[in-house]
Amino acid sequence: MSEKLTVLAIGAHVGDVELASGGVLASHSLKGDRIVTLALTAGERGVPAGQDMKEYRQQKVKEAEVFADMLGGEAIVFDYCDGELPDNQQVRMEVCDVIRLVKPNIIMTHWKNSMHKDHALTHHIVNDARFFASLSSFERDLPAHFAARLYYSENWEDAVDYVPYLYVDFDQAAYDLWIDALSKHWFVTNSKSFKYMDYYKALAVVRGCEARKTYAEAFMVPAETMKLRQSSLW
Repeated sequence: MSEKLTVLAIGAHVGDVELASGGVLASHSLKGDRIVTLALTAGERGVPAGQDMKEYRQQKVKEAEVFADMLGGEAIVFDYCDGELPDNQQVRMEVCDVIRLVKPNIIMTHWKNSMHKDHALTHHIVNDARFFASLSSFERDLPAHFAARLYYSENWEDAVDYVPYLYVDFDQAAYDLWIDALSKHWFVTNSKSFKYMDYYKALAVVRGCEARKTYAEAFMVPAETMKLRQSSLW
């Protein structure tokens, strides 16, 4: 039996990783791997007209939990306010602590360029936190842990200079599980500003076509890991 993996998907808001990486997360779940999502904010500023923002925040946290539960996983949501994610050492060490607690083999997060400040900042927070988590000389409550793989998911708001490097395909069962879990997020099915469900369903088909598969999601990787090792040119 192959070793089971732990995948930690970190987004700026509840719904970010669920949209951009949900098919691959569902696929890993169906293979028996452990799935953990971490949202640095709830994403509550997308509150529906007439609804209290604090109530919507509670709803978003619940939606994150429902999505993760449907994949047999766990959801963590930090208390930072949507649009006000701080650029400081404290939040980096808090993410470091989650990495040490969860002990992921794989981390997924945002690409560095984004129209949304929280997305771009999350990229840098996660990169720093992964570094901190790996070094025992950063003394915390939990021992050091190195997450061996880091991937940047494809989010429509993070499109500047995003060039897919890795395509990960998944089957119909994973696709169906992903879409079912994704539909539990209110904004995905009810947003008037962007057709989230249509876009990401279509993107999974497009990336699947490019990968010569039915469905796929694309990822970028840190520049220093963009290396192919072969013993010949053939």
